[in-house]
Amino acid sequence: MSLQNGLSRYGYRQELSRQLRFRDLLAYGLVYMVPIAPMAIFGSVYAGSGGMVALAYVVGVVALVFTAFSYAQMVKAFPMSGSVYNYAGRGISPPVGFLAGWVILLDYVLVPGLLYLVASVAMHATVPAVPVWLWLLGFVAVNTIVNSVGIRMTAVVTRVMLIGELIVLALFLAVAGWALASGRGRFSWTAFYSADTFTWSVLAGAVSIAVLSFLGFDGISMLAEETKGGSRQIGRAMAAVLVLAGVLFVAQTWLAAMLVPDPAALLAEGDPNGTAFYDAAAVAGEGWLATLCAVATAIAWGLPNSMVAHVATSRLLYAMARDRQLPAFLAKVSIRRNVPINATLLTGAVSLALGLYMATRANGITLLSSLINFGAMVAFLVLHVSVVVHHLIRERSGNWWAHLVMPAIGFAILVWVVVNANIAAQRLGLAWLALGVIVLAGLYLSGRRPALSGLAPTQPQARHVERV
Repeated sequence: MSLQNGLSRYGYRQELSRQLRFRDLLAYGLVYMVPIAPMAIFGSVYAGSGGMVALAYVVGVVALVFTAFSYAQMVKAFPMSGSVYNYAGRGISPPVGFLAGWVILLDYVLVPGLLYLVASVAMHATVPAVPVWLWLLGFVAVNTIVNSVGIRMTAVVTRVMLIGELIVLALFLAVAGWALASGRGRFSWTAFYSADTFTWSVLAGAVSIAVLSFLGFDGISMLAEETKGGSRQIGRAMAAVLVLAGVLFVAQTWLAAMLVPDPAALLAEGDPNGTAFYDAAAVAGEGWLATLCAVATAIAWGLPNSMVAHVATSRLLYAMARDRQLPAFLAKVSIRRNVPINATLLTGAVSLALGLYMATRANGITLLSSLINFGAMVAFLVLHVSVVVHHLIRERSGNWWAHLVMPAIGFAILVWVVVNANIAAQRLGLAWLALGVIVLAGLYLSGRRPALSGLAPTQPQARHVERV
């Protein structure tokens, strides 16, 4: 079966351009996750985990490996854009899919705004003469233009940026390793386990923060309609990106934890200025390494990371709009560029407005981070349920390991993380979900109840293909 026929089975035309290969997906996922992402939130995770920052990332990888596996199962069943929105809608029911899409919108729509804000604040601290709002405007303008040109341009730019991030990370690992070997810092395994501070609730709370660094591997599923080689490439890329990023996260946070100049103060006071990692880098390589890491982190969040987040958000808006669950103008695709142009432009506008507003709040970055993490975790929970309902119950699959045990373990781990998450994030996330229920009720009352194209007639065919 051709890729085109696979999509047309669900009543959709192939409007986006299939240009991405496995290496493009790998670069996209790594850029979205940012190999140096822990540098920006290292202090928060360190303080929240009682110094066991590396352990928080190890548990984060383990937790999300099960989620990546569930994504792989659903993208094979439904190889199209939309991620959890489509998987829950087609695997369980359209109303559940709408609510899943609504919840993950909390993640996807807010992520670019958070990334632009973090990068702009960091660059303003480095170059005070340029105000935060001007950095925001510049980052948003560049990424919106690149993403409007086409997915191939986005892939090329992000690959170049990724190489730069990896070079900075390699320099830090080398200099930090040499510093420890030379007697600076203190060699220790407490970043993985500390009997003095370990509790399960502390670990879960830290993981809920560290998960922010992993968000992005799931964004690869948004590119299912722009990928050569079919859905299997999506699953492979997600697993590879998650494991590779996990190794890089653990390595840099372990080394940084051994170089923190004042561990007791960091544990007691936290890291309100977000400089803990750069302070550790200064211990290893003095000012030049600290400055390099700070500037690289700001640029990584403001350009490549927010660029691919911008792409993922626009594809989710496009997928929901073509199913008439968001305004139809968001489903418009540029004939010349093969990109959802209106969704791309709207994402840029919302990100700019959100970033400018949150820049005026003292807790803007913290508030956005909490909301994003909660939205992603709830969407992942729905994803695991979708695997069980679609494959085990509806399709009567005999693969109990893949379609029951794995998603059940992933579900249980995520429930543990969500229950121990920040209370404010729980309240705001539930409030957003409640608003989604109200919007869903409004759709029913207006006669626009959620319905997915080609759903009913394709279910028997999908079972046949799944067995093959």
